[in-house]
Amino acid sequence: MTEDQIPTGPEATTPQGSWMARFLTVVERVGNALPHPGTLFALMALAVILASWITSWFHLEVTHPGTGEAIPPVNLLSVTGLHQILTNMVTNFTSFAPLGTVLVAMLGIGIAEGSGLLGAALRRLVMSAPRRLLTFVIVLAGVLSNTASEIGYVLLVPLAASIFLAAGRHPIAGMAAAFAGVSGGYSANLLLGTIDPLLAGLSEEAARIIDPTYTVNPAANYYFMFASTFFIATAGTWVTEKIVVPRLGKYTGDEKPEELRDMTPEESRGLRWALVATLVLALLLLWAALPFGSVPGAGWLRDPATGDLLRSPFMSGIVAMIFLVGAGTGIAYGIGAGTYRNDTQVMKGMGKAMETLALYMVLVFFASQFVAYFNWTNLGLIIAVKGSEILKASGLGPIPLLVAFVFISGLINLFMGSASAKWAIMAPVFIPMLMLLGYSPELTQVAYRIGDSTTNIISPMMTYFALIVAWLARWDPKAGIGTVIATMLPYTVVFLLVWTVLLTVWLLLALPVGPGAPLFIPTPGGG
Repeated sequence: MTEDQIPTGPEATTPQGSWMARFLTVVERVGNALPHPGTLFALMALAVILASWITSWFHLEVTHPGTGEAIPPVNLLSVTGLHQILTNMVTNFTSFAPLGTVLVAMLGIGIAEGSGLLGAALRRLVMSAPRRLLTFVIVLAGVLSNTASEIGYVLLVPLAASIFLAAGRHPIAGMAAAFAGVSGGYSANLLLGTIDPLLAGLSEEAARIIDPTYTVNPAANYYFMFASTFFIATAGTWVTEKIVVPRLGKYTGDEKPEELRDMTPEESRGLRWALVATLVLALLLLWAALPFGSVPGAGWLRDPATGDLLRSPFMSGIVAMIFLVGAGTGIAYGIGAGTYRNDTQVMKGMGKAMETLALYMVLVFFASQFVAYFNWTNLGLIIAVKGSEILKASGLGPIPLLVAFVFISGLINLFMGSASAKWAIMAPVFIPMLMLLGYSPELTQVAYRIGDSTTNIISPMMTYFALIVAWLARWDPKAGIGTVIATMLPYTVVFLLVWTVLLTVWLLLALPVGPGAPLFIPTPGGG
């Protein structure tokens, strides 16, 4: 859409010629100029190799704060380094922590999605909501849909627009509310999703630059993200009702309200079967997590030696549980609704989920090489030590420092849409750096997730941004990227403020961000 085609009136986007319009144009052009994330990782891996040679030539080294040992850079352009690159290329890929966790989790979610469970559950949730709670339920449903990957973008966003139109309201407001929940509230949730083990794996890889034994479990941010769900849903509702709806005004387009399809008897039966399966699985997990001796045979998922739950098979098996719950409820729904009649259909659901990860695996191949080279060269540790010295000298306290990191993450997100791709680049630098100042990797990951989520909805680099523009064009044929950004910008500002305040309060109350995930850790050497 050209500048002279930008709509005016109630549905106007950012006025042409304004500083905001110029800024967003620059963001879009710079973002479009970036190479594909896979290519970007390949280039960065080559840059690390070159940097290792340069730093070795200058003999740039630091002293490890914990051991007092000198840490020199390792030259990968040497014969030994080239041998290491060639002989470890396969194992770099296959042993990359996020790869297996995401693949296993997606297999279970693929069964649930292929059966129709996820779509039916979302439709039931939204359609059964009281009218006065409609906006809140749509935003909340968007947040919860993140457990199931892209289902929120392809199902809930257009469904919310139709629901708003059927209720006599502007369809774009409904679409904006759903998009805000799905993408702006991307990290918040009441349940663990595929993003949790993915980011935890990257954080663990980065933390081991400082502490080779450090582990980050997939539920490391669960407490904070559980609480965030309600704050984000409330904030999204407020923005929709107080800013977006008044700005859009009355809908005057040609689209007529569609009659929302009620749940079929088969779908209702499938949901009942899935609910029974969920309750059975929940009771089994509860029994397995109970303290030893409380119930006969209970506690078998606790640590056999200590009886502890935080460092136990229960926590380290979160990914397997996501698979089992997704598979169990999906099969139960499929049998009840008649969408699964044999094992072949179940396997096809799993296969379809794997198809969606083909590009992800290509990306992981290059990302795993970059992360491995970064670790081998000691550049991550050198940057971490130098950076921590600068941050320590700055005198910034925990709150200003983490707030600054939130804004840095949000800014980078405007130019690079993939959450995992960004964190694969940022984690090896920022996690070791902040660990040396006493900040836990789990806390750093929380700050990153806030910044990453809040600017998703205004980033043209976000994977599904083009799809949102296409959905929007149905209700406003003149709409384009500027329309989406102008509509969603208030959500970004409010979400960023609300989440930053919540993080500040969390720090002041010294609450753990997740099970076994403290805010601070001892600094190396006891400093």
